[in-house]
Amino acid sequence: PVYAFFKSDPVFQHIDGRPCHVFTCAAAHCRNPTNTVRRYLDTKDSNSTSGLRKHAEKCWGAEALKAAQSAADANTVRSSGILASGSFSGAIDKIFERLGKGRVTYSHRAHTKVESRAECVRWVAESLRPVGIVGDRGFLSIAKTGRPDHYIPSPSTVSRDLKNVFVKCRNRIAKYLQEYDGALSFATDAWTSLNHRAFVAFTVHLEHNGAPLSLLLDFVEVPR
Repeated sequence: PVYAFFKSDPVFQHIDGRPCHVFTCAAAHCRNPTNTVRRYLDTKDSNSTSGLRKHAEKCWGAEALKAAQSAADANTVRSSGILASGSFSGAIDKIFERLGKGRVTYSHRAHTKVESRAECVRWVAESLRPVGIVGDRGFLSIAKTGRPDHYIPSPSTVSRDLKNVFVKCRNRIAKYLQEYDGALSFATDAWTSLNHRAFVAFTVHLEHNGAPLSLLLDFVEVPR
């Protein structure tokens, strides 16, 4: 199973007159000093996978390696998504601790179920998308082509997760403002949309770690 962490076709070479197989890491961004592992064929342990396992553990993580070791072979690992199964487990709100700001990077490892749910919540919230978009045929075709077993949460799951994350976020902001040792400035803003519906927004403005911070506290429609 450890061969799943490397490209499927190793290269046969003679290095300093010694025959060896050179395995190239399958990770898009290898974390090892070199993205290859040499296995010399003129030794008693020419079939050993210890070097491959050490490389895979450093690059992919011990939990992913452990999960893969229980599979029958490398093809099973590649097709079943085992590489992602041991990387993270926990509540939906915990994963947001790992989603920071800055340059966007993409992992060579597929999302776990929890990570997929968290990313969908973040997507529809930040980009103002309807939750039903995760069930769209075109989106599913893009997400699942080449990996049909990849998990995508249903619209109802995204809706439920979105509400749960909102409640936790609201409670966290409330606690933060109640414990804030400084001045809080509140503001309101009212306007009428193009379809003649009136709204009022309530915001709070403060200083956080030396930088100005504005938070939306509520957004309500004026009934009349």
